[in-house]
Amino acid sequence: MQNTQQALARQDAPEDLVHAELIALRRRIGAQILGQQTLVDRLLVALLADGHLLVEGAPGLAKTSAVKALAGGIEADFHRIQFTPDLLPADLTGTEVYRPADGSFRFDHGPIFHNLLLADEVNRAPAKVQSALLEAMGERQVSVGRATFELPRLFLVMATQNPIEQEGTYPLPEAQLDRFLLHVRVDYPDVDTEKAILALNRAAALEPAGAAPQRRVSQAQVLEARRAVLGVYMAPQLEDYLVHLVMATREPGRYSAALEGWLRFGASPRATLALDRCARALAWLDGRDFVTPEDIQQIAPDCLRHRLLLDYEAEADGRSVDGFIDALLARVPVP
Repeated sequence: MQNTQQALARQDAPEDLVHAELIALRRRIGAQILGQQTLVDRLLVALLADGHLLVEGAPGLAKTSAVKALAGGIEADFHRIQFTPDLLPADLTGTEVYRPADGSFRFDHGPIFHNLLLADEVNRAPAKVQSALLEAMGERQVSVGRATFELPRLFLVMATQNPIEQEGTYPLPEAQLDRFLLHVRVDYPDVDTEKAILALNRAAALEPAGAAPQRRVSQAQVLEARRAVLGVYMAPQLEDYLVHLVMATREPGRYSAALEGWLRFGASPRATLALDRCARALAWLDGRDFVTPEDIQQIAPDCLRHRLLLDYEAEADGRSVDGFIDALLARVPVP
């Protein structure tokens, strides 16, 4: 009898174990990155939804630290590349190297072939470098000459950009921004969190150099978690609600006169796919096997803000994309 119970426990364990591992990773990152729980959750949502993440915020808000914390919690190759105006596409993708011994060329893989890539200050690189990165994000492959090289199955780009300094930057075009699953904005912490950051920083400085490495989630567990996320149930009424939210960005006048005249262009079908995958990932992280309207509403701003283009008059009136999304969520009826 005991052996039978143990066998059943082993059969039920994998998905529960994977969920427990991801929740433990969530707690570990949250303990290192104080006051930015939304950023931590969005990093995990991007990981679970098999998409890429753009993080925007002022310097010193733990954007890079959060990405490094995620990379440190996963058994995967990680590389950070600082984007600068003199960067070349080959610095990212790699290049063919001549071998004098036999007169042949060998492809030397660049940093983009790592599982997790931190593209720091992506808006500082010129258009050719940005295009090379975004092509790899979309196609999951790199073409050099007549050869094509597949990227790893677990491949996640986490890009950061600084919205303050515009001199010497190359803003990402709207069509290329669409390749990112999420666009997350981070803000300053409050007083209590700032004091906690001070204490955490002092404790980290006093930590011995040979501290024990933290527990890491395997790539197989991440892929299993992605399959579990796809199995999260979304009711047909919620699918309709999700689609109507996206359609309202293209034809806002059909849903509310108050939304008319805000946008030049609405969201693409990628927004629908992103809302679907991310809402399921949020539900799974919260321990549910079904999606609620709150899941869709919670993730909608991060899925939509980089896919909407304000009208010139709306910009002149001081309106914002986030303001439009708030108005959209208030006016599209919830099932």
